[in-house]
Amino acid sequence: MVQQPPGSHQVLARKWRPRDFESLVGQDTVVRALRHALDNDRLHHAYLLTGTRGVGKTTIARILAKALNCEQGVSSRPCGRCSACVGVDQGRFPDYVEMDAASNRKVEEMTPVLENAAYAPSVGRFKVFVIDEVHMLSNHAFNAMLKTLEEPPGHVVFVLATTDPQKVPVTVLSRCMQFGLRNMSAPAVAGHLARVLEAEQVPFEAPALELLGRGAAGSMRDALSLLDQAIALGGGSVSLAAVREMLGAVDNAVVGQLIELLADGAPAPLVALADEMAATNAPFGQVLTMLARELQRVALAQLDPALVGDEPAEGGDATALRRLAAVIAPEEVQVWYQAAIHGARDLPLAPDPQVGFMMTLLRMLAFRDAAAMVAGGAPPAARPRALAPSSSRAARPGATPLADASAERRTPERAPRQPPERPPLATAPVASAVAASTAAPVGGDGVVRIEGEWSDLAARLPANGSARQFLQQSELISVEDKVLRLRVPIRPLMEPGIVARVTDLLSNWFGTPVRLDVSLGETGDGTAAARAREENRQRQSEAAEAINADPFVRELIEGFGATIVPDSIKPLQGDAG
Repeated sequence: MVQQPPGSHQVLARKWRPRDFESLVGQDTVVRALRHALDNDRLHHAYLLTGTRGVGKTTIARILAKALNCEQGVSSRPCGRCSACVGVDQGRFPDYVEMDAASNRKVEEMTPVLENAAYAPSVGRFKVFVIDEVHMLSNHAFNAMLKTLEEPPGHVVFVLATTDPQKVPVTVLSRCMQFGLRNMSAPAVAGHLARVLEAEQVPFEAPALELLGRGAAGSMRDALSLLDQAIALGGGSVSLAAVREMLGAVDNAVVGQLIELLADGAPAPLVALADEMAATNAPFGQVLTMLARELQRVALAQLDPALVGDEPAEGGDATALRRLAAVIAPEEVQVWYQAAIHGARDLPLAPDPQVGFMMTLLRMLAFRDAAAMVAGGAPPAARPRALAPSSSRAARPGATPLADASAERRTPERAPRQPPERPPLATAPVASAVAASTAAPVGGDGVVRIEGEWSDLAARLPANGSARQFLQQSELISVEDKVLRLRVPIRPLMEPGIVARVTDLLSNWFGTPVRLDVSLGETGDGTAAARAREENRQRQSEAAEAINADPFVRELIEGFGATIVPDSIKPLQGDAG
């Protein structure tokens, strides 16, 4: 076996730099426009390429220079073998000039370039001048190039590249054809890395490439550099564990565990898990970002399970994701997502990262009750209190005599208004009598007896997470001896672990072991969730009636033409007094 001499290894970012438009990844719009211009002889004299680092700006400039000067003729498919193509690739073609404006920004350094542009090409058809980071040029340098940029000789093509087009003067922008290069998506980067590794005959794990794709933040050059580092760290292969160690990433299973603990509503396990993560120097900002990303996938699964696909992401389990989507209320997912992104944003302001991370998790737990009320889980005992506009007009201490002068215009005082009495809600009949306010104790014959409505009992049981969702969405069919026959609307609620937790709750409530017989089917109005939705609808209706009947509101409507903004009336939870 012939060994390569020392120093002959070429890094992947250089070795796999695209040499033609066909091998360029992720910039289809720009490539299509340039190919059409080259094939139809509709070339512009100045191009401005914008985009973040490593997306292909100078690479496109080199391919364009080869297409213009290839010995086979001007074409969108340069041969790549002639002296012109090879010279551009190797940086020794005399009619191709690359200039770094970050280190050559003065007018004295721009003047020789403009003077060179006046002369005919030495060996090629066109002189191609590439000015990288053009926004770094001084104002005098920009002014010096304006005339040449507006009316250059026919043999000159300028290619300006920048990561910050906002700093380029409009007088320059107006003289160029602009192309915005897009950041490459993580799947596109992972797919290209897979092709590179297959060609290099390097074994790899697909989830590791997905993680590298996100770590590259849309830059293919950064992705190839990270890939080189991962190969070196993995001893000639690319594994998920090595990439996680290199990037300081956290196992996706930990994020799933966080969501499950949030759904259970138990703070002690959350604190313990945060302590374990702190002991391993986990990057809490990245954990919150991963948590937000996973919650976004949960929200997609709640809309349509097919949107998340069946392939695991970073080792994540699509089945577990769908199970979480079934047992967590959509409102809770939205609140937790907002808390995660705000927590990641505010983490630098926290006393230390662990404190900021822990407070974010506790904030999510604190908002669980609020999300539950939005979802229709308010306790049946809650009663509405309309938002009284007159409360904002309470008399202030130290009122001026001007207020007394207009006393005759004030609205007469009104007695406190009680909310109208509501008839009892109609509930779906069930085959056996179920608990009214509380479940009756077990009778002397050992039979479980329930009086009243199942929805009341389900709302009172101290359940959290998936068990609470089961109780909220289940409907009682019958009670026979110590067997409760229940119906649930979705299959994930029938998982043995959830049924076992609900069985334990009911056994503790009745003081004797009970058994659940759970079936799948459509539920009616006998569930706690349906009753809570009806309660909320009635509270909203009463609040709207109270506002519309308020004399001060009527005065505003009749005297000033005011209107009540739709959906702006919200009932207040609490006593009406």
